[in-house]
Amino acid sequence: MAIVVNSQLWSFLLTKVLVLGGYGNFGKRIVRALVKKEVATIIGGRNFQNAEALKTELESKYAQVAVIDVQNGFESSLLALNPKVVINTCGPFQGANYEVAEICARHGVNYIDLADGRSFVCGITALNETAKRNNCAVISGASTVPALSSAVIEHFGPQFSEIEKLRFGISPGQKAERGLATTQGILTYVGRPLAPFSGHEKAFGWQDIYAQKYPEIGTRLMANCDIPDLDLLPIKYGIKDIRFSAGLELGFLHFGLWFLSHLVRIGLPVNLPKHADFMLKAANWFDRFGTADGGMHVMLIGKDKDGRPLRKTWFIIAKNGDGPQIPTIAAIILAQKMVKNQFDFFGAAPCVGMINLDEYLAELKPFEIKTYEE
Repeated sequence: MAIVVNSQLWSFLLTKVLVLGGYGNFGKRIVRALVKKEVATIIGGRNFQNAEALKTELESKYAQVAVIDVQNGFESSLLALNPKVVINTCGPFQGANYEVAEICARHGVNYIDLADGRSFVCGITALNETAKRNNCAVISGASTVPALSSAVIEHFGPQFSEIEKLRFGISPGQKAERGLATTQGILTYVGRPLAPFSGHEKAFGWQDIYAQKYPEIGTRLMANCDIPDLDLLPIKYGIKDIRFSAGLELGFLHFGLWFLSHLVRIGLPVNLPKHADFMLKAANWFDRFGTADGGMHVMLIGKDKDGRPLRKTWFIIAKNGDGPQIPTIAAIILAQKMVKNQFDFFGAAPCVGMINLDEYLAELKPFEIKTYEE
């Protein structure tokens, strides 16, 4: 059962947002943004001290705390708290089930997650009928991919008659804050065969290294990653050849993970996710050699309306450790719309084409983040 710190304000509020993992790497950023916008927000998690510390930092009547465990008694906690929206940041989502989302859908509570697990996000439509029946929205993948990636395609799409290739990727700064769940998620597919996707029948996680040049932050090494976009974007936008990659700022760390990917690929009994905590701490030791600057690139290749070759490349560059703000924006925007009854979708779906690029970037204006086009 949830333990809630009560106040007069909270005794009658009906439009509360519950952030699961509300004091984590992404959760705390979402909480700060919603509270700043005067949205009643519950910092949810198993650790009362961590949640209370964030509430104390915020010094806002719009923030409250709930001790809640998504794996134990979540349904009774949800009913006690009665939020209008639940934002789930409790990864990793690779291999996770839909229990939290399904409970929300059954009780007519809007649900948003920041999942990047390919099968998890693509399979969220299994809850479509339940969500429709109970007049709520269940949205998965409200993060950089596929929310921002699809927003970029929607922005440039009208210039194309067809998009033949999509090349995109993300390279965070070494000093940017990294969460354990994100690390675990990546390690689940390092060295393992990825399910086939448009233009690529065979690919392995963290292999096929190449160098990507970014404005301001220089060149970064990139390698294969497994994300829902590989399935979703070709279907939505008719893309024939797609590839997504991610990279570490420090080349020797990038090559180190690439080396481990080959050990996994040849069949050695290496369980990388099991050692995620150690690997994250080891990587953090090298922060002194890196920066807090990261970037994302999206390259669209195809034909314009007259059938001539057309290429558009878009970059977003984050400095001063502001990169982790980017994955939180879609959830912040959607939650605000749901609280204000401005989100007119009932059902369950991946977060593709739900947010336009202008509103995404508007939320990022307070941070040291710039975009570039070529």
